[in-house]
Amino acid sequence: MTATTPTVGYVLKRYPRLSETFILNEMRALERLGTPLHIFSLLRPEDAPRHPTVSEVRATVTYLPLTWPRIIFAVARGHAVVAARAPLRYLHATRLALWWSLRTRRPLSVGKQFLRSGYVAHGCLQNNIQHLHAHFANAPATVARLAGVMCNIPYSFTTHAKDLYLTPQEAMRRRIKSAHFVLTCTRYNVEYLRGFLPRQDWDKIHLVYHGIDLAAFPQGDSFAGFPLGENADLPLILSVGRLVPKKGMRDLVTACHLLHSRGIAFRCVIIGEGPLRQELESHIAELGLTAMVTLPGAMAHDRLLAFYGQATVFALAPHVTEDGDRDGIPNVLAEAMAAGTPVVSTAVSGIPELIEDGRTGLLVPPRDPVVLADTLERVLVDAPLRRRLAAASRGKIEERFECWETAKALRALFVQSVQP
Repeated sequence: MTATTPTVGYVLKRYPRLSETFILNEMRALERLGTPLHIFSLLRPEDAPRHPTVSEVRATVTYLPLTWPRIIFAVARGHAVVAARAPLRYLHATRLALWWSLRTRRPLSVGKQFLRSGYVAHGCLQNNIQHLHAHFANAPATVARLAGVMCNIPYSFTTHAKDLYLTPQEAMRRRIKSAHFVLTCTRYNVEYLRGFLPRQDWDKIHLVYHGIDLAAFPQGDSFAGFPLGENADLPLILSVGRLVPKKGMRDLVTACHLLHSRGIAFRCVIIGEGPLRQELESHIAELGLTAMVTLPGAMAHDRLLAFYGQATVFALAPHVTEDGDRDGIPNVLAEAMAAGTPVVSTAVSGIPELIEDGRTGLLVPPRDPVVLADTLERVLVDAPLRRRLAAASRGKIEERFECWETAKALRALFVQSVQP
């Protein structure tokens, strides 16, 4: 390690996580660029499939111990060591946490993050962490901020979608003011932040798109290896995402019903897990689509590649929910485009920054299954259109969304943060 290449502590809510390939790609690229990393995972990993590329990350991962007695001892020891090492900084962090707890409707959550921050700060001291970076503006950013105060090291965070739009603007202003820099993954998010931030903080906001590892998406017929089940000769409509309201999976199922009623031959596979599974299964059954719309659950990336490569069209229909939750640019859209699969999605949030309507994909209005069905039918029956969209979409990813290039911008910010 040199003075210009800081050791960066990544504060994540849970690592590894199947739905966060964008963070995994980012860390792999940073390590390949020579940035030493140490991961602090606030929660232990879920009992779920893991992407094979998790094994490529060399960083040590720090978790809390497994049992409550050990957790209590480890957290108490961490706070004691940090307080003894720098009592004034520790007192400052304690005062911040107390002040925040008085200004929030969830004071117990602030207390939890304070306890975690002492444990993370102790880990920073033990591992010579020089910069802390959190993914998501909620709990991870709060922990990184308090641990950074305790250790007198800069911190930054990346804000994505739900964490940005469901966090009160006053809290976001406070967190951004204290951060060395803030990343976000869409121009749409940048404009939203500038709408309520004081102008002097605008320069802290940096647009860095989520990057795709193009090496995982070779062009040509290189995706064989996993059988895709019955009716494999039918055109495949593929969708991937958590089964949550903002992903619009119900609209996609309704669009499939419209296609079926028109006599269009197809099958649809919706890959992912989430709280809406039972509701979607019921909706599929009610519409008589059980034989053609399937929900195989979550799956690791190596198997998912086979579906990308053999899909006729990739469809995702996100919308803004009533509480304001929304996507940024769903990573699966970029992955489908990298695989050379034509994409159909909605003109929501940052998606038009990735999909140029009519050139790199097709956009439809949100919450409109009829137009979605019309557009899917158009792609299914028009082979020249599919070829044209696929070629242009791959080029778009190569131009702006390649992970090794996006990681260079982030690494430069980390280096600048520790310069005198």
